[in-house]
Amino acid sequence: MTDELVNVLSKPETYEFNTLFGLVYDNLKLKNAVSGGEEMLRLRSYEKLQNLVSRGLCAKVGKTYRGLEGLRAAHNAAIAARSAAVVARTTAAAAAR
Repeated sequence: MTDELVNVLSKPETYEFNTLFGLVYDNLKLKNAVSGGEEMLRLRSYEKLQNLVSRGLCAKVGKTYRGLEGLRAAHNAAIAARSAAVVARTTAAAAAR
């Protein structure tokens, strides 16, 4: 979900939430990644969007949102950090056996 938000917000455009959600939802449907109801996805999208805003990766002006410079790089860095943490935990668990 966050990946699709980042993909859409990486374009140099400004979106209202409903338009943004429509694009994200359509992209997820194309990938057969839609699970649960549309309303639940809308709520999760809004929460993730607000997280991007609070992290300073997305600008909110009134009711519109725009991805900021470095959004994709910061998102990729966060994914890499999570992956590294999983590998470290797995390695530590294997060493403890």
